[in-house]
This record gives sequence, structure tokens and C-alpha cells, in this order.
Amino acid sequence: MEFVDYYKILGVDKKASQDAIKKAYRKLARKYHPDTNPNDEEAKKKFQQINEANEVLSNPENRKKYDEYGENWQHAEAYEEVKKQRGYQSGFGSGGSYQQYSSSGFEGTDFSDFFNAAFGGGRTGRRSTQFRGQDFNASLQLNLKDVYTSQKQVLTINGKKIRITIPAGVENGQTIKIKGHGGEGLNGGPKGDLYITFEIIPDARFKRDGANLYTEQAIDLYTAVLGGEAVIDTFVDKVKLKVKSGTQNGTKVRLKGKGFPKYKKEGQFGDLYVTYKVNIPKNLTDEQRDLFTKLSKMK
Repeated sequence: MEFVDYYKILGVDKKASQDAIKKAYRKLARKYHPDTNPNDEEAKKKFQQINEANEVLSNPENRKKYDEYGENWQHAEAYEEVKKQRGYQSGFGSGGSYQQYSSSGFEGTDFSDFFNAAFGGGRTGRRSTQFRGQDFNASLQLNLKDVYTSQKQVLTINGKKIRITIPAGVENGQTIKIKGHGGEGLNGGPKGDLYITFEIIPDARFKRDGANLYTEQAIDLYTAVLGGEAVIDTFVDKVKLKVKSGTQNGTKVRLKGKGFPKYKKEGQFGDLYVTYKVNIPKNLTDEQRDLFTKLSKMK
């Protein structure tokens, strides 16, 4: 398998800070996101590579392993365990035995050969030691509308396609575990797990807090003073509300059950809170100004 340089994919230096890596990932993810590049296979492939790179470099522990072991970073723990166990056994070798398989002298050596030599039985007669596969960490960027309903997606993690179901109501920063979809185990050991962290892009119309949504609705001065009706955009449709006479700027009303789905609670929704913003008329005609003047003298 051809070695993939994750730093090169994100366009950052190997000494880049975590903030720089995060900034580079978000910029590229927006550029190559499938929603903005429909039917573009090259952009889709690039987007997958960007996510894989971010999966490793955004995690300080994984990044450290990647910097030391390169393409074999997923087996870093097993590699260290092998060195540790073999180091306590007589006959491991003298002097430079560790350096023979160290990161500095690893190039050109088949990683699996090292483990076979260390634990593979054969002439040594030793019993193979099993190692659990490396856990994978990935991030998935979605719009708020994408998580309003449950949906299925196919992700490509380290070159493998994985079909997952994203439950409605998942929140920004939330992490879910996909058991058994991490790295391969060694010597018959179990696979690691896949952890997916969601990045929910803020919506221009609605602010979300858990399952509740917040929005603003403009009403004219005459409706606020005299009362009337206002058509409100909910997340999925429109509703008509009665506006009481004398409604003040900043008045908040609640639409029960018109918010966001509650995570893994089928059929349950939060509320929608609407704040009225009263528009003060501008560029009054002389007649309108006279009427307001008369009103002001009647108080």
C-alpha cells in the first residue's frame, strides 16, 4: 500500500499546531464537501482523504504515533509491547537488537515480519500473542438539516467503506462508537473500534440548544400595536401565529414540539422559541408623521 502523507494532504507543516491543523481541515472540508461538489468523484475522493488525515493529525496521541511510525502508526502499541516483552527475554540479542526495528532503521522492513519473528512460533516455538487492533477516530461534518432525520451514510475510513446510521438529533461534538470497525488485530486479536465525532455546521436561521430551537421573526409596528398575524418559519414548515396587540420588541413565544428531534427518543421533539423584532418605520411621509405627532399628544 502506498504511503499517504497526511501533512501534505492538509497542506500543513509537520510542526503545525493543533489549531492550524483544525483550521486547514475545515477550510478544505468546506471546499471539497460533496454537498458543494455534486457528482464530482475527484472531489469526493479528496474529501475522504482530508477526513482520514484529520482523523489522525487532530488526535495528539495518534499524531505522535504517526510521526514516529509513519504508515505503521496503527500498530504502535503492539510494536512497543513486542519490544518490551522481547527485551526481558534472554537471547533477544545484544547491543543493537532494538535499533534493528526502531523507527530510524525501520524503512524497508516488513512490519508483519517483525511480529512474526518476535511471536510467530516457527523455529522459536513460542506461542503467538494477540493484540487488539488500533481504535480509529474520524470527524464528520454535517449541516443541521442533515441530522433532523435519521439517515444512512457510507464513509471511507482508511480505504474501507463503512455503512453507518446517523440517528436524528445528534449534537455538535458528540462522538459515537462503531464497534469492530477500527484497525485489524494482530495474531488473531480483535479489531479496534471506530469513533466518529460530529461537527454540525451552524444554521443561519435557527440557533440550537439541545432539542430546542431559537429564531427571530420581524413584525411591523402596526401589527405590534394593533395585533394581527405573523407567518413563522419552523424548521420544516410554516405556521401562522396570532400577534397580541401591544406586543413589545423582544417578546418571546414558544411553539411546543416544533423544535429539534430528541436524540434516540422516537417521536419526541424540543420546542421552538420565536423572538419578535419590531420594525420601526423609516422615511415617513408628512401625513404619517403628523399622525404620529397627534398620537404622541394623546398619551
